[in-house]
Amino acid sequence: MDSFSTLIRTASHEAHREAETSAFMSDLLGGRLGVAAYARYTEQLWFVYEALESGAGRLAADPVAGPFVRPELFRLAALERDLAHLRGPGWRAGLSALPATREYADRVRECTEHWPGGYVAHHYTRYLGDLSGGQVIRDRAEKTWGFTRKGDGVRFYVFEGVSNPASFKRSYRALLDDMRVDELEKQRIVAECKRAFALNTAVFRALGDEFPLSA
Repeated sequence: MDSFSTLIRTASHEAHREAETSAFMSDLLGGRLGVAAYARYTEQLWFVYEALESGAGRLAADPVAGPFVRPELFRLAALERDLAHLRGPGWRAGLSALPATREYADRVRECTEHWPGGYVAHHYTRYLGDLSGGQVIRDRAEKTWGFTRKGDGVRFYVFEGVSNPASFKRSYRALLDDMRVDELEKQRIVAECKRAFALNTAVFRALGDEFPLSA
């Protein structure tokens, strides 16, 4: 029988692939969009991580979600430093969420406040993605827009507290496998992972509408 971490990865593979291959992300990684599109994407991430991290403290003692509350993963401070670099010191005044982003952030906040298993689902889809595919985005952003390697503009993707990402991801999957929840709850968590990817894809679609490639 497959482990829970394998079940999650397998079940969400198609939704994950759809998010990764969205037109917006393909154009962004292909260097076909300007730095304004990257800044707007970074801005949307702020809303999602604010929802994910602002209430994480209250889950630290929760038997299901608590083991996943790892301060070395928190991204909000790094995002804010990137936005200050991309938008200037007044970045916060111009902050605006796309409707799709608002829906995504609202769902993350709902899970953070009311459903520890759902929080884990969103935690998994975001942070493990940042430690994996996010590194491709960092590399392309540095090369495309000339950011200092692992410096301001791409600090969101730099996990200074994670010295060995491969080892960390193995330990993270072990935490998933050790979760003390029943089979029905595991099914609900898997479904929420799929929903998280779908919400993320909707944000990419909205960004694609805002930054269409000229013919």
